[in-house]
Amino acid sequence: MKIKEVSQKFGLSQDTLRYYEKIGLIDYVQRNSQGIRDYQDKDLQRLEFVCCMRDAGVSIEVLRQYIKLNDLGDETIEERKNLLIQERKKLLEKQAIIQYSLDKLEYKINNYEQILSNKKI
Repeated sequence: MKIKEVSQKFGLSQDTLRYYEKIGLIDYVQRNSQGIRDYQDKDLQRLEFVCCMRDAGVSIEVLRQYIKLNDLGDETIEERKNLLIQERKKLLEKQAIIQYSLDKLEYKINNYEQILSNKKI
């Protein structure tokens, strides 16, 4: 798959894809005979993971650390697991804050709807 197609598929700019490759978030992408990047399934799977984690707010530095550990093999499983546990904890904290905010908004909206419905009477 060419870089333009991958860019569209993941909603990332081509510059971002090149950057992710440069800093090691994805492996060096194979080139075709014209020197054009030709993304393989393994690249797309890695990108899917990276995009998911970035969307969740995981930092590039943490992702680089995780991928570096992953590339070292099975002896780093415990470290990778702990890293993911830390990130899950951060996400759960964010989720609680978002839920609290949503509850407040819901309360306010319902309150305004009640006020507006009373005015119509």
